Amino acid sequence: MRTIKLPLLFAIFILAFTGYAQEKIFDFKDASNLNHSIMPKRIANLAWVDKSELYSFIENNAVLLGSAVNENAAKTLVTLTEMNTLLKKYEIKIERIPSIQWKAVSEFTFQNKSQLFGVNVETKSILLLNNWPESAENIEIEPNTNRVAYTIANNLFVAENKEQLQLTNDLESIVNGQTVHRSEFGITGGIFWSPKGNFIAYYQKDESLVGDYPLVDIMNPEATAKMIKYPMAGTANEKVKLAVYDIQNKKTVYLKTGENIDQYLTSVSWSPDEKQIYIAVLNRDQNYLKLNKYDAQTGDFLLTLFEEKSDTWVEPEHPLTFLKNRPDQFVWFSERDGWQHLYIYTTNGQFVQQITQGEWNVTEILGFDKTGENILIEGTKESPLENHIYSIHLKSAKIKKLSIEHGTHAGTLSPSGEYLFDSYSNTETARVYEIFSSAGKKTKELLRDANPLKDYKLGKIIMGKLKNEDNTDLYYRLILPTDFDSTQSYPVFYYLYGGPHAQLVTDSWLSGANVFMELMAQRGYIVFTLDNRGTPNRGFAFENAIHRKLGRNEVADQMVGVRFLQNLPFVDAERMGIQGWSYGG
Repeated sequence: MRTIKLPLLFAIFILAFTGYAQEKIFDFKDASNLNHSIMPKRIANLAWVDKSELYSFIENNAVLLGSAVNENAAKTLVTLTEMNTLLKKYEIKIERIPSIQWKAVSEFTFQNKSQLFGVNVETKSILLLNNWPESAENIEIEPNTNRVAYTIANNLFVAENKEQLQLTNDLESIVNGQTVHRSEFGITGGIFWSPKGNFIAYYQKDESLVGDYPLVDIMNPEATAKMIKYPMAGTANEKVKLAVYDIQNKKTVYLKTGENIDQYLTSVSWSPDEKQIYIAVLNRDQNYLKLNKYDAQTGDFLLTLFEEKSDTWVEPEHPLTFLKNRPDQFVWFSERDGWQHLYIYTTNGQFVQQITQGEWNVTEILGFDKTGENILIEGTKESPLENHIYSIHLKSAKIKKLSIEHGTHAGTLSPSGEYLFDSYSNTETARVYEIFSSAGKKTKELLRDANPLKDYKLGKIIMGKLKNEDNTDLYYRLILPTDFDSTQSYPVFYYLYGGPHAQLVTDSWLSGANVFMELMAQRGYIVFTLDNRGTPNRGFAFENAIHRKLGRNEVADQMVGVRFLQNLPFVDAERMGIQGWSYGG
C-alpha cells in the first residue's frame, strides 16, 4: 500500500470503482443488515467429513456431500423431510437442518435444544445420544464420548448416557465452569474437556470479595436493578482456581497454582496423553508471565517452562499447540520480538526454535499437514491490511504462501491435513470459497459472489495512509458521496473505534466498511475512518503506544485524519461529525 498524496487524489476518483454505475438507493433496513439479499453469500455449515477428502454443506433444507478432488456435483445425503420422518419416534419436528458435526464418513451428530442426536446417512437411522436440562448453559459436548458438560446457576454438571451427574454444589458466590477474568486473554469458556474425554478441567471463581454493581432495567414501567459482580480498578478481584474432575474415579483435584489471588490463569491446555495441564500464570500488572505445568491427577505443580516479561504488558491469548509427530513439543504464540510469532518448546521447557519472524503477525494456527512436518497458519506477511494462509516447514522454517488473491483470507484445514477451505474477500470481491491441497494446489472453487451490491449506487472507496507526528503510517478509508463533484463542498461523517483488537481498514469487501456508510455516502456525506496507534496487526510498539495513557495517542492520530480532511478542497470543514461506539465513543 503506497501513500496517497493530495495531488494524486483526483486521478484516483476517476479510476476507483468505475464499474459501479447503478441507481438503487439503500434504506435503513439495508443499513441494519436486515436485507440478506445484499449481504455477501455464504455456504451454510461447510465442514470437512472426518479424515477424508469429502466435505458437506447445507442447502435448500438438505445436507449435501461434495469432494475436494473432483468436479462432480454435490449429492444429497439427507433432507429436512427425511430427518423429520426419523425424528417422529421422538415426537420432534425441526424447522430447518441444524449445524452438524461429523463422527465418521457416514455418521454425524447434531444438537436440538437440549438433546444430542446421531444420524447414520447410510442406514438412514437416528439415535438419541444424550440429553440435559433445558435450563443448562455453557454447554460443552465431548465428541469422543458424547458426554456433555454444562452449568445450571453456578454449578457444573455432566450428562452421560442421558443421566445427569452434579460435579459441584457451591454457594452463590462460587461460580464453576464459566469464563473468568472478564473474558480477557482469549478466554471464551470455563470448561475444558481432555483430549479423550476422560477428564474435565474447569474454572472456579470466588466472587465474595468483589463489589456489586447495578444494571438498571428500564423496559418495565418501574425500573428495576439487577446486581452483578464487577471488579473496579484497585479493588479486589475474583479468586480463580482451576479444578480437574476425573470422570471414571469421580474425583476432583485443584491445581496448586499458589495462594496469590492477584493473578490470571490463562491459556489452559491439556497434554495429548491427558497427564498434564499447562497454564500461563500472569501477574495482575499483566507484565510478567510464567508458563507452568501441573499434574492432572494430583494437581501438583511440576515445572515452570519459561517466563516472559515486558515493560508494558504480556498478553497470552492462545493455548499450546502440540506437534503432530512430536507430542513432547509444542508451539507458543509470543510478541517478545515486537511481532506475534511462533516458537517451539519441549514440554520440559527447552527452547527449540522460532519458526516465524519478520515485521508481520501470525494471526491463527490452522493445524498440521498430513505428514506433520508442516504447520499451516494465517498471517499478515503481505500487508497489515491483508490476512493470508501459509505453510511453514517446522525444521527449516521455510514459508510458502498458499492463498493466491490479495485480501482477507480465512482457512479451515481438513482433519487429515490434506485439504483446506479458503474463504476470502477483497476490495473487488464480496466473497469466494475455494479448496486447496495443503501443499498449495487449488482443486476447486465452491462459490464466487463478486458483487451483491451491483444494482446499487455506491460511493467510490479510497484507501491510503497518512504520517503522524512520529512518522508512523496510519491507514485510512475514505468514501466519496455518490454523484461526487470535486467543485462542491461536502460534510463529513467520521467513524472511529481505535481500540485494541479492532482493525477497521482492511483489504476486504467494501474495504472493511458497511452498508450504513454507503447509505451516508448516498445522502451526500464523505465517510472517513482511520486506524490509530493501539489497533492490531501493526506490531507491538504500535499497539502498546497507548500503555497507561489511554486516549492521548489515539486522539493525536485521529487529528491527523481531521487535518487531512480539512485540507481537501471539497470538504466542508465546519460540518464534520465524529462518532464511534464503545472504545470509539
